[in-house]
Amino acid sequence: MATVLVFDIETIPDVAGLRRLENLPVTLTDAEVATKAMADRLEKTGSDFLPLYLQRIVAISCVIRRTSKDGSPQIKVGTLGALEDDESVLIQTFFDLVEKYTPQLVSWNGSGFDLPVLHYRALVNHVQAPRYWEMGESQENDSREFKWNNYISRYHMRHLDLMDLLAKFNGRANAPLDGLAKLCGFPGKMGMDGSQVWPAFQEGKLNDIRRYCETDVVNTYLMYCRFQLLRGGFSLAEYREEIDFVKAYLTKEALEPNGAQWQEYLAGFAPNAS
Repeated sequence: MATVLVFDIETIPDVAGLRRLENLPVTLTDAEVATKAMADRLEKTGSDFLPLYLQRIVAISCVIRRTSKDGSPQIKVGTLGALEDDESVLIQTFFDLVEKYTPQLVSWNGSGFDLPVLHYRALVNHVQAPRYWEMGESQENDSREFKWNNYISRYHMRHLDLMDLLAKFNGRANAPLDGLAKLCGFPGKMGMDGSQVWPAFQEGKLNDIRRYCETDVVNTYLMYCRFQLLRGGFSLAEYREEIDFVKAYLTKEALEPNGAQWQEYLAGFAPNAS
């Protein structure tokens, strides 16, 4: 099995960027800066959601599924970096994983949100990501493959945006991860949703944000497994074996000191999920 890297990001308003662009008074607090920006955005567009380049990344969670050299299956769920790491460290760590494994990237709305945000914020933070941006122009041995299948082109498969593909690249047909995951018998979102990340961050609940993001990437990986069953990448027996493998991993993680969310998550599986 090729290395699969499922990813999801959580963001907050880029207060420092807003201060720089708007030349706002220093007397305004971060909360006031964000509130003003969102109110202005709401008046202009009908939505208070800030432009993607003004979204600061505070968490990047991943599922890494690979086969070890001895042929044994391996899976890891976690959030990149430490609580004290700044945005540049998180982004560079993500692209370093791409550099190391050249994985199959999998997301839910990654083309519409996560990757454009990562692109903009990588530019802002002096991040380097040559493998990710490879499109068949370098002298690497496998460079030619990237001309026909790379991470950037919409209809190539090195990055698979499940939401975009399942909707036939039609935004009007998009389905939410939470709803479709639950219809498939998976637990869906737990703890919060994207609209609650900024308030949680202001309350110092970055750990809660990271845990929420981790449950989201597991949902996405489970949907990827169901998609592999749909397209013939997994037989029914292989699909069931993979779901059981994920459950067994999460059962072990639930016993760890910070694993309480996985106990709740495992309880959310419907009987027909596997």
